[in-house]
Amino acid sequence: MAGVTAPARDPGLQPERTRLAWRRTTLTATVVAVLAGKSALREGAGAAGHVAFALCCALWLGLLVVAHRRIRVLALGGRPAALTPAHASAAALCAVALAVCATALVL
Repeated sequence: MAGVTAPARDPGLQPERTRLAWRRTTLTATVVAVLAGKSALREGAGAAGHVAFALCCALWLGLLVVAHRRIRVLALGGRPAALTPAHASAAALCAVALAVCATALVL
């Protein structure tokens, strides 16, 4: 099969998949924040519960800002710039801390 060439890679597919992954991540974080709020407000968690819920909301907003910036870059088309380590670290920190705060509210 020496004469067979591989089809050209479509550069539009990877940014689209990445954009959709960011959308799924923000949707998941939104569900976590809403469930944390429901837990904090319905079960009378007290001051600590309200602080944890406020922290969940702040972390959710942080993740939303990072994700929105990345989605906007990916939507421009062409080859997107690499995600900076600072933005990647912020997104990971917000996601993990949001999960920890939500878990603390449930337990």
